[in-house]
Amino acid sequence: MILGKTNLNINKNGFGALPIQRRNLADSVEILQYAYENGINFFDTARYYTDSESKIGEALEDVREDTYLASKTAAEEVEEFHKDLETSLKNMKTDYLDLYQFHNISFCPKQEDDLYKAILEAKNEGKIKHIGLTTHKITMAHEAIESGLYETLQYPFSYLSGEDEINLVKRCKELNVGFIAMKAMGGGLIRNSKASYAYMNQFDNVLPIWGIQKLEELKEFLSYDKNTVLTENLKKIIEKDRNELKKDFCRGCGYCMPCPQEINISMCARMSLWIRRFPSEPYLTEEYQKIMDKTEECTECLTCTSKCPYELNIPRLLKENYEDYQNILKVQK
Repeated sequence: MILGKTNLNINKNGFGALPIQRRNLADSVEILQYAYENGINFFDTARYYTDSESKIGEALEDVREDTYLASKTAAEEVEEFHKDLETSLKNMKTDYLDLYQFHNISFCPKQEDDLYKAILEAKNEGKIKHIGLTTHKITMAHEAIESGLYETLQYPFSYLSGEDEINLVKRCKELNVGFIAMKAMGGGLIRNSKASYAYMNQFDNVLPIWGIQKLEELKEFLSYDKNTVLTENLKKIIEKDRNELKKDFCRGCGYCMPCPQEINISMCARMSLWIRRFPSEPYLTEEYQKIMDKTEECTECLTCTSKCPYELNIPRLLKENYEDYQNILKVQK
């Protein structure tokens, strides 16, 4: 597929490198090189993803010219922006990045802003080839693509997405802005990769970046291609998932954290979904019970709600999930 106005010719399977920060170097290099050897040519990471940049650099240095490397910065000040970019270039063992993206920052940089001037300067110097933006806020997504300043948009998109998100994808196509789909597996709530891939195949302007942590997961996605389409069986799976998750639900993005009361919000606010959709036993141990018990310390300060890109009522979700969790524990006993 061609990624919007960048004209980069990219394999429909993009590699999301966030999960490999949880693997050791040897395993990460093996996974990354296997991905490249089997046709994946787009690798997306971020300064925020600890050592994932370094792992990409180690794995792909020898094939740099045959790959497209993307990273992100959460910097909102010019000095910090330049520092992040230089660090990314060093870590990834390259003198340029094919795509550099503002990473979920609090505003959409405009042409007159110093921050945008800094990224444009980096592009003019050849340190980056294309400019993008990532966000979880649909208003900012529209602001970015309508501005004409961004060649790509990275935004959460899966078969759990609603009409607003589908319209965003369509608008990106009209404007020739490349759409990079993060959280294509619904933040871990989708388990059927074939259904997810087939759904994505309906959109020729959408590049899903699958978060890969295991070689088995990678091989699963590599087994699909343009002939992987929505069958009646896959449509039923999607409809079932949509019905189960039709209410507001936590995507697990983590932008609400840290909590002043040290509550693990991204886990506790969706625990009920985990134990009802997947085998519950692993989540009923004493360790998880202690994590869930912390939700009783919520003071409803709304710090989390103010940071949630989906504007969820997090205190309510915490309370509902804790009550449901306690009921499940009683049944198990």
